[in-house]
Amino acid sequence: MKQDTAKSLRVFAAELAIYAVLVTGYFFLVLHLLGNWLYQLETQHRILYAVVAILLIAGQAVALDAVTTVLFRLLRRRWR
Repeated sequence: MKQDTAKSLRVFAAELAIYAVLVTGYFFLVLHLLGNWLYQLETQHRILYAVVAILLIAGQAVALDAVTTVLFRLLRRRWR
C-alpha cells in the first residue's frame, strides 16, 4: 500500500507541475497577444470587456482541461 501511495504522490506532483507550467504559459500568451486590446476594451467598453473576460476564462478552463487530460493519460500509461 505504501508503494501505491508514493507512486500516486509522484504522479500528482508531476501533474501539478505540468498544469502550473501550462497555466503560466497561457497567462503570458494572453497578456502578450491580447494585453493592449483588453486594456482598451476595459477602458472604453466595460460590458463587452466583462463578456470577453468571462469567455477567456471559460476557454482557458476547457482548453487546459483537454490538454492536461491527454498529457496525464500519457504520463499515467508510461509510469504504470
